[in-house]
Amino acid sequence: MNERPGLVTMRGNPVVLLGNEIKVGDKAPDFVVVANDLKPVSLSDYGGKICIISSVPSLDTPICEASTKRFNEEAARLGPDVAILTISMDLPFAQKRWCAAEGIDRVQLVSDYQDRSFGKNYGLLIDELKLLARAVYVVDANDNVVYREIVPEVTSHPNYDAALDAARSAAS
Repeated sequence: MNERPGLVTMRGNPVVLLGNEIKVGDKAPDFVVVANDLKPVSLSDYGGKICIISSVPSLDTPICEASTKRFNEEAARLGPDVAILTISMDLPFAQKRWCAAEGIDRVQLVSDYQDRSFGKNYGLLIDELKLLARAVYVVDANDNVVYREIVPEVTSHPNYDAALDAARSAAS
C-alpha cells in the first residue's frame, strides 16, 4: 500500500496517508462502505449521477458536523442528478442516531469502518489514527473525478463553494 507522509496535518502534526492518490481526471475507484441500515453501498450504486463525496474523520467533531450540515442544506439546490455522500469511520448506528438528532435527510452518511476500502482506494486513510482525512471529491456521471480537495489541515473546513461549483458544472 502506498504511503504519503506529510501531505496532511492533524492539529499541526504531520500524518501518513495510506492508499492510492486520486487526481482530477482519474477514473473514480469503486469502494464498498456500510449504510445506516448495515447494507453495503458502493460508488457503482450511483451510476449516472454526479456524486459529491465528503470524507470526514468523525461526525462528533465541530468541523465534520458543520461540513455535513452545509452539504445537506445545499443538496436541495443541486437537484436529483446529484448525490451527496459523507463517509467516516463512525459506526453506522452512531451515524443514524446523529442524522436523526441533526435532521440530516439529503446527504447519505456511510461508514468505511469494515474494510476501509474508500480510505485505501482514495488514499485518505490516516495511518496513525485509522480515521479518514478530510477531503471532497466530485465524480461526474461517467465516474471521472472532476474535483478533488484534500484539506491540508484535518481540523479546517473544505472549500464548499468550489466543490459545489464543480458539481453544478458537471450537471450542466
